[in-house]
Amino acid sequence: MATQKKNTYTIDAKGKAVGRIATDVAAHLIGKHKPSFQSHTDEGDFVEVTHAAGMILTGKKMDQKSYYHHSTYPHGLKTTPIKRVWQKDPAEVLRRAVSRMLPKNSWRKERMKRLIISN
Repeated sequence: MATQKKNTYTIDAKGKAVGRIATDVAAHLIGKHKPSFQSHTDEGDFVEVTHAAGMILTGKKMDQKSYYHHSTYPHGLKTTPIKRVWQKDPAEVLRRAVSRMLPKNSWRKERMKRLIISN
């Protein structure tokens, strides 16, 4: 079986919602946009997102949404509001959204390496 050449797909994120961009990026990283898509092969492309600082969050997400992780110790639930993550790096919000849309398997790290985000 011949391997396909990986193309670069560019998205301008200015004025678009984070979730809408993330679904498009995840589909291209997986390779679902190609007619030759097979779930047991990794045929996804490189994805470059520009103007990540120009993305928008709809509704009250900036005030209400939080990210959670657990340290595996008792009372170890850590909460980070999206507002703090956005102020530090808006690209990280998109990176987390895309990562959580990808299948939870061994290809996730490899696919995330093909995502390039610039502010």
